[in-house]
Amino acid sequence: MRILVANVNTTASMTDAIARQAREAANPGTEIVPITPAFGAESIEGNYESYVAAVAVMETIRAYDDEFDAIVQAGYGEHGREGLQELFDVPVVDITEAAAATAMFLGHKYSVVTTLDRAVPMIEDRLKLAGLFERCASVRASGLAVLELERDPDAAIEAIVATAAWAVEVDRAEVICLGCGGMSSLTRRVVERTGVPVVDGVSAAIKLAEGLVAQQLSTSKIRSYAPPRPKHFFNWPPRP
Repeated sequence: MRILVANVNTTASMTDAIARQAREAANPGTEIVPITPAFGAESIEGNYESYVAAVAVMETIRAYDDEFDAIVQAGYGEHGREGLQELFDVPVVDITEAAAATAMFLGHKYSVVTTLDRAVPMIEDRLKLAGLFERCASVRASGLAVLELERDPDAAIEAIVATAAWAVEVDRAEVICLGCGGMSSLTRRVVERTGVPVVDGVSAAIKLAEGLVAQQLSTSKIRSYAPPRPKHFFNWPPRP
């Protein structure tokens, strides 16, 4: 089984970190192929960057010239999953939805701990669109920029752990979802501080993708995710 795991930003070190977590979660025999978009922003922290990233991920995967069995989109609250489902028959799993869906098996209410406050509405909208928001106790921002997770890991850990503890104590969350692909390595520390289950979206998405492939399930093409209609695209891909 081969799963493409697409980082949504162009920071190669973050792609590497996401790939490490994906491989730890994967079954023996599952090949993880990390994808870094061919263009886009170094981090995704707003709608404009997210829309650019969605196009970049779609076009980069379209250019991949080998077979694969599933796609994991490793961006939290990002756009593009629906477009990927139109383009490909294989299962497409978004880490935002995978984490929330997994959390709902583990407790009555879950909270998402993410990076900057401006990301909160994007995550809320993605959860609402997926029908997963009703069981969400809160989406809380740690105040960290995405790349700070690598630049100052000690401060990042403390901010994320403190925010998760607040969600458990104040919002009454029973499960925490780590709301950024770059937070994968922090699971153990958050569990130690809060005493509740902590779901990493990358790991959850890998296990869901493996399960869908094992059941020989694919994306429905009857209506919503039917392939794009053949038509002429003017000046696409764009030229300088």
